[in-house]
Amino acid sequence: MSGSQMKKDILFSIYSNNRSVFTLTDIAMLINESNFNSLNGKLNYYVSKGKLLRPRKGFYVKVGYNPEEMACALYTPSYISLEYVLQKYGIIFQYDERITAISYLSRSIEIGNRTYAYRKVKGEILVVTQGLNRIENINMATPERAFLDTLYLNKDYYFDNLNPLNKELVYKLLPLYNSQVLTIRVRKLLENG
Repeated sequence: MSGSQMKKDILFSIYSNNRSVFTLTDIAMLINESNFNSLNGKLNYYVSKGKLLRPRKGFYVKVGYNPEEMACALYTPSYISLEYVLQKYGIIFQYDERITAISYLSRSIEIGNRTYAYRKVKGEILVVTQGLNRIENINMATPERAFLDTLYLNKDYYFDNLNPLNKELVYKLLPLYNSQVLTIRVRKLLENG
């Protein structure tokens, strides 16, 4: 196979894949390439030609990549939650441009004109998939899980509208957090709200 044919195959493989965010390892596995130095050089060529973007060291993305997918790829494991999900479902009304996520560390990262904010939770909470949806390479909390994550991390949080929440699901997810204080707070909010 000629060098130009291999380059076309790399781009074709990336753009025909349903993901929009890749690490060097992801691409190597996608095209079955074991020479990382060679692959890195080819990918840097595509970046210089504008065929791929490298918004952060170690990450290659398609033009027009999905920022929600980037949020889940930056730190693994992680899932989108907190204000981002609560805002999306009309539980809080104050607009926040950040994509907020739960992970194994707390950190805020700027990529382009977007901020990705991560909050740390205990590993035993992070790895439970109950109350999470995975759609097209994006892990996102249900509104009920985002509500519980927010209360778990913020003692005095104000919610504008609790009506979108499925209270039964909230109570089903509550034992994951193993917190008496959180249970009391949730009961008080849901019974008075």
